[in-house]
Amino acid sequence: MRVFNNVLETIGNTPLIKINQLAKDVPALVLAKVETTNPGNSVKDRMAVKMVEDAEKAGLIKPGGTVIEGTSGNTGMGLALACIIKGYKLICVLNDKQSKEKMDILRAVGAEVVVCPTAVEPTDPRSYYSVSRRLATEIPNSWYVNQYDNLSNRTAHYEQTGPEIWEQTEGKITHFVVGVGTGGTISGVGKYLKEKNPNIKIWGIDTYGSVFKKYKETGIFDENEIYPYITEGIGEDILPANVDFDVIDLFEKVTDKDAAVYTRKLAREEGIFVGNSAGAAIKGVLQLSGQLTKDDVVVVLFHDHGSRYVGKIFNDEWMRERGFLEEKVLTAGELVAKHKDKPLVTVYAEELVSHAIAKMRTYGISQIPVMKDGKIVGSVNDSHVYQLLVDQPALRDASISSVMGVPFPVVQAQTSLEDLCKLINKDTPAVLVELEGGKSHIVTRYDIISAMA
Repeated sequence: MRVFNNVLETIGNTPLIKINQLAKDVPALVLAKVETTNPGNSVKDRMAVKMVEDAEKAGLIKPGGTVIEGTSGNTGMGLALACIIKGYKLICVLNDKQSKEKMDILRAVGAEVVVCPTAVEPTDPRSYYSVSRRLATEIPNSWYVNQYDNLSNRTAHYEQTGPEIWEQTEGKITHFVVGVGTGGTISGVGKYLKEKNPNIKIWGIDTYGSVFKKYKETGIFDENEIYPYITEGIGEDILPANVDFDVIDLFEKVTDKDAAVYTRKLAREEGIFVGNSAGAAIKGVLQLSGQLTKDDVVVVLFHDHGSRYVGKIFNDEWMRERGFLEEKVLTAGELVAKHKDKPLVTVYAEELVSHAIAKMRTYGISQIPVMKDGKIVGSVNDSHVYQLLVDQPALRDASISSVMGVPFPVVQAQTSLEDLCKLINKDTPAVLVELEGGKSHIVTRYDIISAMA
């Protein structure tokens, strides 16, 4: 019988799959190393088990101990599998931008999940780096994995992933492309491949809001490069010890929108259901295709499974809210169709200015039509109200009718986006669109910008 002794023995030997539709205009042969066939559905299974086994050999973790790690979810899953088989407890510390699916999956395999804010400095006590370290000092018989600086991370890929790729391509690989987070995959695979053939190019995919690309090109760690971003699993606001910049030939940045859009394209055009960083990686290949020739063999690694992004990347509403959904809006009716099920927020002329302010705060809006006797008779917007209150704070208790502006212009559903742009300007922040059944809905500057982005 062909039987594995436990789930950890099934890690590795993941398939290499040709990319067809998305790479049809790329002169090179593009192959995807799809890591979703690992038992934890990600490349992180490889290094998670390696880090645990090396810690055992070094006496860093003892029977019945607790493993603690800051993770975007995938390393946590690999660690969970290792902990189940080896009898350890696991605490995973995640930041709050990670998908709910990742958190639910970790809980499903017995991990305790601690969630920390994303938009804080790495040294902030609330960051997932700091919380992980603190827990490791507070909990007896615990071990902090620290995948960023634990060099067993990249050793796993030097020993496993790199040799697999070399053998699967029969040594014909010319380029290796992968999203860079902790740096273990690109550095371990890159080191192995360059030892086999120094001419192989190693390309790292970065994201806007991360420090990697500029640091590689200038040697400067620029804090101005750091800001919150949406793409999961790649990019950093620190320089992990696992990132070997000498092995990496270049970094290419991919936008959050492109990463999300191409993740969906992989599913719909290639039948490869993978995660957010895979979309970034394949888009990076397309952006760099001008540097490739017909004789090149490109291997791009896809980190994890698409099931971890069903509530985000594969959710139309989530994509639409962020302006990521590729929809061509041509008319006012199509523009308001995105939120036609939401009520039009209005105020009555007899209400107080303070009531309008409260509604703006409650609904997160900037302008409101004013009603009287069932008709729209005026408007208020945040800029106008702000200026009024700065000049005369007592107007907070005045009636809206005494301070309101002229009504917003009214257009028909078939009004073109081009004509809407002519109406909305610095003096007119919004228009009302007449819909069927006598209903109306508002279109703001923000709606126009989102449609044109």
